[in-house]
Amino acid sequence: MRILLVEPFFTGSHRQWTLGWQQHSKHKIELLTLPGYHWKWRMHGGAVTLAQQFLKLKDKNFEAIVVSDMLDLSTFKSLIAAHTNTTPFVLYMHENQLTYPWSKTDADVQLKRDNHYAFINYTSALVADKIWFNSKYHLESFIGSLPNFLKQFPDYTNEETITEISKKSSVQSLGLQLEKFNLLKPEYSEKHQRCLVLWNHRWEHDKNPELFFNTLFEIQEQGVDFRLAVLGESFKNSPKIFSEAKEKLSEKIVHWGFAPSEREYAEWLWKADLLPVTSYQDFFGASVVEAIFCNTVPLLPKRLAYPEHLPEKYHSTFFYDESDFSVKLRKRIMDVNYLRVMNTQQWVRHYDWAIQAKNYDIEIESLK
Repeated sequence: MRILLVEPFFTGSHRQWTLGWQQHSKHKIELLTLPGYHWKWRMHGGAVTLAQQFLKLKDKNFEAIVVSDMLDLSTFKSLIAAHTNTTPFVLYMHENQLTYPWSKTDADVQLKRDNHYAFINYTSALVADKIWFNSKYHLESFIGSLPNFLKQFPDYTNEETITEISKKSSVQSLGLQLEKFNLLKPEYSEKHQRCLVLWNHRWEHDKNPELFFNTLFEIQEQGVDFRLAVLGESFKNSPKIFSEAKEKLSEKIVHWGFAPSEREYAEWLWKADLLPVTSYQDFFGASVVEAIFCNTVPLLPKRLAYPEHLPEKYHSTFFYDESDFSVKLRKRIMDVNYLRVMNTQQWVRHYDWAIQAKNYDIEIESLK
């Protein structure tokens, strides 16, 4: 099959997903992309720009067109309709702006303009032939939030369309380049007697760094010894708790900041013992899955997509409620030898592109 993959926000996890499927698919996948910045403008204007790019293609005959949630599919589809009347469109939902926890400091939230981005996701879902979500949690939370979202409008709220959207929705888990971590595994990595705690997420509010670091402050005050590696991408307006933690936990820190290379990032994941996760939102949790693949044992909140990543028999051990996070984190840090005999890679191996690309290809072929 000849497939067109359209990505208006070609950076980070969106870029990795796009290139991953293109590389591992048995089909010919061609790309239309825009640089990954100005995300709000991409959701507004990206459809027009990408439609113009499409119309310049010499060969516009594709057997399927797959687009990401950052595209206004209704606009894009209408602008190229003369060439795609019989072409099926698939919408891949990495995230959505309806259930994503917006920052309270965002001007669009303060001015009540944030609904428009969610409405773009809604209309894109309406005009897509199939909608793929990266997790069961994501699918259920989006569909489940649509009734209240539509009810807030003054009339003609079209709630019956939710059933239509639900019927054409399914889960196609995020594909990841996981096997590369086996290739990047250090030949020998001596384990320190102290537990190495890992943070490998973006330095943003939705990852709830306040709970993560405040709990480590508390455990440190109790005299519990540990080491800390803080990875992930930081930003100009990253939460202030990071600078506070750098000072208060200075004697525990063995690494601070973005890993400059894939190899160094992989080395820290293989060295780490424990990954406490405190996020408010994760539609899938790629950084969590990467750490689990490298046998870093997670301590997870029993919410979001995380229960999908662990066998149920381990849920009582490696999930926490808000009330017992500190107790369980302290226990895991002090029981580091137990962590080091765990083989967690097997829990998430199926997310590797070698498996997921075959699943994607089967699904896309069913649209013929």
